[in-house]
Amino acid sequence: MKTVHEVSKLVGISVRTLHHYDAIGLLTPTTTTEAGYRLYDDNALERLQCILFFKELEFPLKDIKEILDSPNFERNKALEQQIELLTMKKEHLENLINLARGIQTTGVKKIMDFKAFDTKKMDDYAKQAKESYGSTTAYKEYEEKSKGRTKEDEKSLGIGMMNIFAEIGKMLSLEPSDEAVQAKVAELRAYITEHFYNCTPEILSGLGQMYAAGGEMTENINNYGGEGTAEFTAEAIQVYCKR
Repeated sequence: MKTVHEVSKLVGISVRTLHHYDAIGLLTPTTTTEAGYRLYDDNALERLQCILFFKELEFPLKDIKEILDSPNFERNKALEQQIELLTMKKEHLENLINLARGIQTTGVKKIMDFKAFDTKKMDDYAKQAKESYGSTTAYKEYEEKSKGRTKEDEKSLGIGMMNIFAEIGKMLSLEPSDEAVQAKVAELRAYITEHFYNCTPEILSGLGQMYAAGGEMTENINNYGGEGTAEFTAEAIQVYCKR
């Protein structure tokens, strides 16, 4: 765990900025001590890293929050998009540098080229990246259901879901197709539908793949249910969705 001051020093952003991220729900501390000190674990730092990538690409904080909180957010997919956008940004800057050097050498009147200033391709890709998370019916339903919820409400719902994973973790000795395991998958699906969005078999199948894909989500599930719970749940979900 790192304190807000340690994170500020590590990342190079102000404590005030981290407080602002907490206030708008963009980056909530992992826990807060009785003395009021904010503490961040590795999962929180991973989210912060993702925030800073998007911020470097000039995404508004509101858009970054929508993307990271989207039910179909995928870390690996986001990294691919960020790499593509950063590559475009690099090429854009190199074109501007080359244009500026050319003007420096030959004079502005001899080089009347404005193509280097065109950012349409980059802007269009950034728009598509955002829309790939925020345009789904599930996300709109999630937005509607989450209106008025406090951070404590969201935390409580998250714990409720993790408790289901913990119960699945007690069944690792069974087959994913076992009726008891399948009943828990059905309970998980019903919980998501009730509190977040209509969890269709297609969406549930995609979530299962995300659970076992590694990163923060896999770690959280395995922390609650025990090592292998995320992967076991993913297998059980695939069995459920094929029925």
